Amino acid sequence: MSKYRTERVGRLIQEKIGALIVEGKVKDPRVDPFLTITRVTVSRDFSYADCYVSSYKSAGLAAGLEGLQSAAGFIQSQLAKAMRIRQTPKLRFHEDRGIREGFDMVQKIEGLSHDAE
Repeated sequence: MSKYRTERVGRLIQEKIGALIVEGKVKDPRVDPFLTITRVTVSRDFSYADCYVSSYKSAGLAAGLEGLQSAAGFIQSQLAKAMRIRQTPKLRFHEDRGIREGFDMVQKIEGLSHDAE
């Protein structure tokens, strides 16, 4: 499969899972609407999709990941209905600390600039 196709399917999966979270279709109470799917990498044979999840609220990320992982079957069935591909990838959710670490870094830089003045 071409790299372009796997990237395109990854972006589509990211969009669809994000919509399910925002619309509240994932009924697990651990899944907070503030969870964000930052990126999705799909294996070359479309058997797995690694979904990286971040949150603006640092407290509920671990519980949100557990909720998403337990709802992975439901999410996968919704993806199968919405997408036109032969095989829907098995979803695996991972923590992505990139947004939070970037926010912390900006705060540290701002603190340094205030100290220098």
